[in-house]
Amino acid sequence: MGTTQLHRGRLIDHIQLVVRDLQLSREFYTAVLNVLEIPVIDTTDGYFWADELVVSSPESAESRGVLTGRHHLAFQAKDRATVDAFYRAALAHGARDNGAPGERAYHPGYYAAFVLDPDGNNIEAVHHGEARRSAPSVTIGF
Repeated sequence: MGTTQLHRGRLIDHIQLVVRDLQLSREFYTAVLNVLEIPVIDTTDGYFWADELVVSSPESAESRGVLTGRHHLAFQAKDRATVDAFYRAALAHGARDNGAPGERAYHPGYYAAFVLDPDGNNIEAVHHGEARRSAPSVTIGF
């Protein structure tokens, strides 16, 4: 049996969205996360996951039959071109525009795009401009 590795940031361990239509959400998130180079792990248990994000159906054991409501999630993009590609992929896979790619006033270099996913969640891709990471991610092996 091989080693499983998870990559985590510093603040959020995981976020769960319970969605009305799991297949529609799977198609949407697979498309936009593919642009961001984040693999989606599919399961047969009523959910799929990608790094810190878990998306499940109301029928999954973890959801208790309750939709999660609306959230704002911001995904990190490696550059402006990736933000642009995220936006195009999202619109092509059922999202609605909630802010075309462009500079935002949050801080110099903040370049982002916003879309509403099939459940109305505000999903953002952001590139913070020139910066250097101390590490690409935290790796947890078990």
